[in-house]
Order: sequence, then C-alpha cells, then structure tokens
Amino acid sequence: MNRPRAVVVSFVVVFTVFVGSFVLTVEGQSATEAPAAFDNQTNGFLTQAAFDAARATFEERDEIADGLGPVYNAQSCTECHQNPVTGAISQINELRAGHLDGNGNFVDAPGGSLINDRSINAQFQERVPGAENVRTFRTSLNTQGDGFVEAINSNTLVAIANSQPGQSGGQIAGQFIQVPVLEAPGNIRGGRFGWKNQHASLLSFSGDAYLNEIGITNRLVPAENTSMGRSVASIDTVPDPEDTTNDIDVFTDFMRSTKAVPRDTALAATSDAIAGSQLFDQVGCNICHVRSITTSTAGTVINGGAFTVPAALGNKIIHPFGDFLLHDIGTGDGIVQNGGQSTRNKVRTMPLWGARTRDRHMHDGESLTFTDSILRHAGEATGVANNFRSLSANQRNQIVVFLQSL
Repeated sequence: MNRPRAVVVSFVVVFTVFVGSFVLTVEGQSATEAPAAFDNQTNGFLTQAAFDAARATFEERDEIADGLGPVYNAQSCTECHQNPVTGAISQINELRAGHLDGNGNFVDAPGGSLINDRSINAQFQERVPGAENVRTFRTSLNTQGDGFVEAINSNTLVAIANSQPGQSGGQIAGQFIQVPVLEAPGNIRGGRFGWKNQHASLLSFSGDAYLNEIGITNRLVPAENTSMGRSVASIDTVPDPEDTTNDIDVFTDFMRSTKAVPRDTALAATSDAIAGSQLFDQVGCNICHVRSITTSTAGTVINGGAFTVPAALGNKIIHPFGDFLLHDIGTGDGIVQNGGQSTRNKVRTMPLWGARTRDRHMHDGESLTFTDSILRHAGEATGVANNFRSLSANQRNQIVVFLQSL
C-alpha cells in the first residue's frame, strides 16, 4: 500500500476492506459500535453533567460586549448546528468569493474568501465586489459524532483513497491532504473537517469558526478579521484575544462528546430501503460514501501530540457514509483553502449520515431532492450517476428511500 511519507503509523493495524466499508482491526482488541442517537446525551467522553454544561456554552449567544464581529455570520454555534439536536446541521449557508489570476490560480477576495453576512456597524458590511467572480454558497455541516471522525487514523483515509478505482486508472480517485494543526504549531495531519478538508482537529475547527463565523478572536487565531480588507479597529472595542475563558476548548469537548448520527431504524427495515441499500452499492455510490469506518485504538496520540484518543472514542465503528476525501464531481466551488490549487474544483464527500435531516443538499444547498443531488454528480462520479440513470423508476425510488433512512 502506498502512503504519503508524512503519514506516521503509530500502532500495528490490519486493514480489512469490505464492500463500502473500512474496518480497522487493532491487534488484541475488538471494535465495538459507536453509540448513536439524537438524544442530547454524552457518548462517554464527558460525564452527562459536564456534557450539559458544554452544550450550554455551545448554545450561548455572543454579544458585542463579548467581542462579537465586527463582521460575522452568527451569534452562537447552534445557529449553524442544531437540527434536530445541538451539534447537528441547519439550513444556514455561508458565502465565499474570489477570482482567478492570469495563471488560472484562485485568489481570495480582499480580506479572505469568506464574505460575512452581518456586521455590528452598517458601514463595515461586507459584500461581493464585482471583480470577485468566483462565488459559491456553502451549507453548514453536521458536527454530531465528529469526535469519532477526529479519531480516525490518517492511514485509514489513505487506505480508502488507495482502494478507489481512480488510483489504478479508473475515474474515482479521492485526494488525501494534510493540513496544519493549529494547536500544535509545525505539525500536520490528514484533513477531514470542512468542505475543503481544511482542518484535521476539532480544536482547530473551533478556533477557526469562532473567529470567522462569530468574530471572536482566540488563542489559536488571535488577529481580528478585516471588512473586505479594511481595518475594523475603529469599532472593535474588545481587546484581543476575546475568548478569555477558552470557550473553544469547551466547544471541542462538546463535539467530542456527541453520539454518532443514528439511522431511522424503522424505515431502514422496510423492503424498499433494504433493496435501495443493495442498489446503492451496486451502482457504485459506496465507493465514496463509505459505509463503515473504525476509529484508532484508545491511547493513540493524534493532532501533533495534542490529543490522545480516549476509550469513549477509540476502536469504535461508525457509519458516516463518507470517505473524508476530496473529489471533483463537477460541482466544485472554485475556492482554495488549505489544500492548494489542485483542490480548487474539489469538495469533501458529503457524509450521508443524517441526510434525512436536511432539506437542501450538496455543498451549496441548491439541490432540493435526493434524485436531483444524484443526477447532479458528474466529473469523477459520471459513471455512477449514469448507473443510477439506467435503473428503473422503482429502483431509483428504492435508493431514495434508503437515503431517507440515513
């Protein structure tokens, strides 16, 4: 198996590949199913009392006196992560923009590709300049169960990528990238969070989101954002870093404590969903929407030495229906973040766990039905989309019923 040299194997593993599943078997240990439910209960990483307190912080609204903005998108984490429980998804979109230079490389809009929707002062409202003609919406992502995703060994993601047919001359070839771990300067790890896999750890994600979505500077990203390149110092009265109580650590503990996303077991047991599940694999959806992945063993040190996988998250089987890799499926948003110019037209495979809780699909939320979403797939996924097209109307509906059970 070919692996990037920077990926370090920290323990002995055996990879067993099933259809659409990656099971990592740790010598001397057997994997168990991760707890899964929409019930606002801890997965065991925190006590229930500590989980409830962390959830309250995750739900807390920031005000101007706390350092809100000056440009921002939301006042709390739950504005983007709350359906049907805190930490899940929402209908919220964010806006990104930039342009291409003379060499065809993506360049951020002034101040960064993220165009904030709100400002504490109307004079500093951001909007897309006409010259920034690469534009996209991004739907908010589920964070429930992401503690298990963080605990996936990078080599597991590399193995998934190496198993895809594009690595041997086929069409589907997921791209694995390594990105900086903000809490461990100088260290990198396999990206897995965000539409561009721009983060590898939940603490890095928390620090980035607290600044870019809510406008709260913190120890990981202590410099205030501008408004389209203009300084906001004249209206920013709270000293940086504004997160003086390290709420980013509490957000991280909350996400690490959430249970995996559950199935609709009643619907999943119906004949249509069972048939749809088989067809899902038959047409090739499971190549990227990987059914099962097992996390690293407890005691594995990750995130550049900043976190050790605990028993609550270690050697757990999850069913994300995603590969946490970047692909070009013809819908790429044109934006570059941590992955370099080769990722401009690629997005992370959408994990389908919890798909039934969304009414807007794909990275931009512009597909409103499961059928529309599948038929929109092109690029690497052209063959799979054509396989779906070749099915009978009843078979296509059975796949939709299966997706409605996720």
